[in-house]
Amino acid sequence: PARYFDTKTTEPISFFLTGLEELLAWQPNSNDEFNVSAVPLAKRQPPLRSGRPRTLVCHDMRGGYLEDRFIQGSATRNPYVFYHWRYIDIFVYFSHHTVTIPPVVWTNAAHRNSVPVLGTFITEWTDGEKLCEAFLAGGEEAYGAVAEQLARIAQHYRFDGWLVNIENKLSAAAVGNLPLFLRDLTARVHSAVPGGLVIWYDSVLKDGTLRWQNELNDQNRMFFDACDGLFTNYNWKEEQLERTQRLAGPRLNDVYVGVDVFARGDVIGGGFDTDKSLRLIRQFGLSAAIFAPGWVYEHLGKENFLQNENRFWGSLAEYLPTHSICTLPLTTSFSLGMGTSTFLDGKDEDSGPWYDLSAQDIQPLYPEQQGTLSTSCCLQDAWCGGSSLQLQGTIPPGEERVAVRLFSLQMPAPPKLFLTLLYKLEGPQPDDFTVALEVTTWDSGICFEGNPTSLPEPNGRYHPRFLPAPPPGLAKLLAACHRGSYGWTSRCYELELQDCSLRDLSLIVSRQQPSLQETSFTCLLGEIRVLDTASVAASPPQVQGVTASQLWWQ
Repeated sequence: PARYFDTKTTEPISFFLTGLEELLAWQPNSNDEFNVSAVPLAKRQPPLRSGRPRTLVCHDMRGGYLEDRFIQGSATRNPYVFYHWRYIDIFVYFSHHTVTIPPVVWTNAAHRNSVPVLGTFITEWTDGEKLCEAFLAGGEEAYGAVAEQLARIAQHYRFDGWLVNIENKLSAAAVGNLPLFLRDLTARVHSAVPGGLVIWYDSVLKDGTLRWQNELNDQNRMFFDACDGLFTNYNWKEEQLERTQRLAGPRLNDVYVGVDVFARGDVIGGGFDTDKSLRLIRQFGLSAAIFAPGWVYEHLGKENFLQNENRFWGSLAEYLPTHSICTLPLTTSFSLGMGTSTFLDGKDEDSGPWYDLSAQDIQPLYPEQQGTLSTSCCLQDAWCGGSSLQLQGTIPPGEERVAVRLFSLQMPAPPKLFLTLLYKLEGPQPDDFTVALEVTTWDSGICFEGNPTSLPEPNGRYHPRFLPAPPPGLAKLLAACHRGSYGWTSRCYELELQDCSLRDLSLIVSRQQPSLQETSFTCLLGEIRVLDTASVAASPPQVQGVTASQLWWQ
């Protein structure tokens, strides 16, 4: 069927639903199993509902369902990817189809990086008016059926909820039932999807007229009260933020103030000035909804996309609270889910472009320090997948080392950690430097390394012990320790901690010799793994009951 499979290639594709009839007729069937997300939403710290302002990204690009609709990837050159997941809290996939089911590749990538994904339910123009009249004015049975289907769809495809966007005027009967519909939908989503969310877009007012308010006020408050949040329109001024802050009260973080990166209409910021809007929003303690950050790709072009993307998110970083990883194992090759080649064990196995967001790895922080450090993605060389992480920086005169914070962590440390690192030093004198990992812990006063007689490290900084060879029980899994090839160096480490809580994982680049000169370095990271030794030694669960279906030969 054309909905589920590309007519040219027969490959499975992601899809949307159009109109009320398609929505009400939707049933799961065996053709859509490719569309079910295979990656559960990873835990994070602090949890999404902790009391700090959040950041929502609303992805709207040329109508949606572009190359990202190919569930098993495509040979796309210079595709759009998003990878600053540590800096955002919610991802919305937006299109103008009635029911936008997020392409499963996005859900997989976001979930791996602890970010929930929302689809969009939209009605607009006169068709939208008719559609709303049919299900909202029809009373509890009619709007209950729509709420039930939307909750079932999110549950079936394993994404996390909905943005609801009613962009047309409503009759008195329809608008009277709208808060009831939102309450019903929110309750059903919460019960069907753990951590599910329903967010309302600032559009229709309580009297049914369509008039964007750019704030939370008495005209739209009943919709905010009926769901998990309000996403405001983009043309706000400072006094509207102030009024919103007053009215939202304890639900301050549930108001997502809209920022259009394309800066359409009378807006503050946009483009590379988006930080101006965020600064104001955060002054009032409100959450932010960044709309169409694909501007970087669409407006500035595909050629220097990765460079421009790092510049864009780097300029916003001080206004974006990050979330930490709180489960082990942590293992990543830094792949973006795209490449110009496919690498395996450092070897370029297959030249040619590819794009598959489901293959995107856990992403690090992307620290930038003006003039002394830049973190970027390198497509020209990788250990595994399509890219490695490139760190370029300088060690200042008189200093011995520079620390690059790659991951923030928040979890109790197991008694014994096992870490592996694959790296490549580039530049004129790679032998002038050494590279190592550093683990920091939260200050607790009772945290010790190794045995209880050792003293706690100042600032809780620990340098895992370098292991020339893996411990016998792990040798098979970690043939890794000797697997440097194609110029990559492989290192294994061990760290024993007692009563500690992990905080950061950093890379330390040190000079071999002290120097009064500034020294520049370039280091590629191919893979990092942080494993709980006890769980690695346990044998993995056996896979059972494998079935293969829908096979055909060409």
